[in-house]
Amino acid sequence: MTSHAPLTVEQLRTEVEAGRIDTVLLAIVDMQGRLQGKRLSARYFLEEVLHHASEGCNYLLAVDVDMNTVDGYAMSSWERGYGDFVMKPDLSTLRRVPWQEGTAMLMADLVWEDDSDVTASPRQILRRQLARLGERDWEAFVGTELEFVVYNDTYEGAWQKAYRDLSPANLYNVDYSLLGTARIEPLLRRIRLGMEGAGMYVESAKGECNLGQHEIAFRYADALTSCDNHSIYKNGAKEIAAQEGASITFMAKPNQREGNSCHIHISLRSSDGNPVMAGSEPYGLSKVGRHFIAGQLACMRELTLLYAPNINSYKRYVPGSFAPTAVKWGVDNRTCALRLVGHGQSLRLENRVPGGDVNPYMAVSALIAAGLYGIDNELPLEEAFTGNAYSSGADTVPHTLRDALELWEGSELAKEAFGEDVVAHYANNARVELSAFESAVTDWELFRGFERM
Repeated sequence: MTSHAPLTVEQLRTEVEAGRIDTVLLAIVDMQGRLQGKRLSARYFLEEVLHHASEGCNYLLAVDVDMNTVDGYAMSSWERGYGDFVMKPDLSTLRRVPWQEGTAMLMADLVWEDDSDVTASPRQILRRQLARLGERDWEAFVGTELEFVVYNDTYEGAWQKAYRDLSPANLYNVDYSLLGTARIEPLLRRIRLGMEGAGMYVESAKGECNLGQHEIAFRYADALTSCDNHSIYKNGAKEIAAQEGASITFMAKPNQREGNSCHIHISLRSSDGNPVMAGSEPYGLSKVGRHFIAGQLACMRELTLLYAPNINSYKRYVPGSFAPTAVKWGVDNRTCALRLVGHGQSLRLENRVPGGDVNPYMAVSALIAAGLYGIDNELPLEEAFTGNAYSSGADTVPHTLRDALELWEGSELAKEAFGEDVVAHYANNARVELSAFESAVTDWELFRGFERM
């Protein structure tokens, strides 16, 4: 790769005039954490969208996973006519897309025609939490660790097989195995180099425990950049896999073996670059750091909906699976929901609750809101847990999406931090998923009851 992101508008113009870039993707992130948007001709982007933005139907924040319009959303409905919102380009995110010929892309913020924020937009929700930190002269730095499972089946083939009898890229546990990861290194390498060409800092790739399971790790960055990169990487990895005749799933629990996690690391710095959470208190924490972690513990259950947004998310939480169940924190203890790692400048908190299906903007927003709650209320921090947190008898994360929904809707913290409209919007999304699941006839029911009941 000879050129990396970010692109400036002037560089884009040069590339377009030379015929090397002809397409610009303008992307937003929906409630499910997916990229949606438009493929624009590069000329049209430079002449029109660059100066006047673009529009998209506001139903993009009011549909289910299958893109069905559903009832219950205040901001978008048949009664409101399904109008447009404005997709306002964020030029700081302009970059090349090496895995698509002649293509660049950038993220957009969602606003209404009067330039006010679309409050239910994940990117705008995160921006508001970052502004709360900014009022204290703090900035959040974040790294996300996405696991995925690779199959030798195409996406279309997997669909046609009803996702049964798929062929995983590895037939045994390849956790840290250099031999096992070498089996699909051509695909992993292409993904890594593609993301480097899109301006991301790739750190490493390693095998994981499930069959065909892997993880590519990226350098931490400011929170908004990390969430943008997370979403672009996730989308791009699927596109690259499809081009190679394979498929990748980030489902939280694609089968009975280990699920796909998305551990999120977070730290705070002041504007002069000094760590806010590190200090001379026990465990190398500052008083602010202790309150920040205490806030995570206090708010974990009522904000779990933002860490685990789907029915399938809750299938990960199995004792002894490295997916957390106990709302505990520990120093380098992977049995706890919260794990403190590093020291000094590198001191950070790892939240192990989210799965690969998480919307990163929402999860990071929850981390910030919980931390500020602990700081503002000077919550005391319990002692770090040592030993096996699975058998600690501590409170656990909610067991089901319905449990998480009830806690979310009843949370005064959520209403204060995000606004009642956001709480209602994402509660409705959870109810839509629950309704769809509860009306479905599953394979489990058929195998259990077709003949024997």
